[in-house]
Amino acid sequence: MKILIIGGHGTIGKKVVSHFQDENEIIIAGRTNGDITVDIADAKSIKTMFDQLGKLDAIICIAGEAKWAPFNDLTEDDYYIGLKSKLMGQVNLVRIGQDYLNSNGSITLSTGILADDPVVKTTSAAMVNGGIHSFVKAVALEIENGIRVNVVSSGMVEDAYDKYKDYFPGHNPIPMTKVINGYVRSVKGKGNGEIIRIYD
Repeated sequence: MKILIIGGHGTIGKKVVSHFQDENEIIIAGRTNGDITVDIADAKSIKTMFDQLGKLDAIICIAGEAKWAPFNDLTEDDYYIGLKSKLMGQVNLVRIGQDYLNSNGSITLSTGILADDPVVKTTSAAMVNGGIHSFVKAVALEIENGIRVNVVSSGMVEDAYDKYKDYFPGHNPIPMTKVINGYVRSVKGKGNGEIIRIYD
């Protein structure tokens, strides 16, 4: 398969690339580096990327940002960071990317446990993650050409445990093999409109 992985140089992305690259043609996209660059917060950038790549069999997005801060410190503009990047960025990848997928292709988005089990300072990130979950369930009812859309929602991954453990007291780090298998399930399985939760 020809698979585009957006965010393929990130903590999770590197491991997902490593898994898929043995048997597939992998294209890594990133905001600053990769085989091709893209700013998912900009629909024109997304369209330009797809125009350059041509037809694909699968799209995986493990990218997008949102502002973490105490609720009373978040401005309206702070919320728009997550809305433009992680939410609309991934929505636009589906909206635009569907036209560049071969029949029966797949699109896999990424969120996280905050949608279901938020912690402090995550009102913006939790809101965005929950919105993506609802979007995936709804778009699966209408997307055409046999294309499937799923989302992988992971807990705090073990490779990021030291960085984020203070935000997630008492949370168990998720083994990277479990997280990778969430993406494998989405790409190689037959599920559509699924929220693939990997929380323990």
